[in-house]
Amino acid sequence: MNPYLESSEYIDWNFPEVEEKAIQLANGKTSDEEITKACFEFVRDEIKHSWDHQLNPVTSKASEVLEHKTGYCYSKSHLLAALLRANGIPAAMCYQRLTFQDNRPPFCLHGLNSVQLKRHGWVRIDARGNREDIFAGFDPPHEILAFEIKSEGEADIEGLFEKPLDEVVEVLTTFHDFKAVAENLPDLKAGRC
Repeated sequence: MNPYLESSEYIDWNFPEVEEKAIQLANGKTSDEEITKACFEFVRDEIKHSWDHQLNPVTSKASEVLEHKTGYCYSKSHLLAALLRANGIPAAMCYQRLTFQDNRPPFCLHGLNSVQLKRHGWVRIDARGNREDIFAGFDPPHEILAFEIKSEGEADIEGLFEKPLDEVVEVLTTFHDFKAVAENLPDLKAGRC
């Protein structure tokens, strides 16, 4: 089986409610792009970003994100990957390393996805959630991501990850309050940048 289609601990698309939502979002759609857009817009627009909306609980598994309708960017990417995989569309986790504020260190990871579309190959999509100063969209093969790499030390992390990075899982499973997550946002361990 293609590893980018598998269900796993955090991309648990075989969880009944996740699979049901994936089927509902694909209903009436005829192409992988239409299904991807529907899943992307659902996660971007209907799942609230934990920090933007000051919401608990801290979610990590796709099924938790769907149940509680909230998650940090990482968790939202887990749900989007699960919905796409449930529809037979290969999806991976991707990351950017960004400055936290004011274009200077410290750095933190930002979670997004890459999806394999029949007409375009792998395309990154970012369902973080829009707000006044952030916009991400779906227009393959163009990437309309929430954040651009602008400052020294920032980077698009190379690789298509089948499962979330350990650094991300550690933060999401250690801290149980959205504020604590914000104070401990994951970054890559030394030597991985």
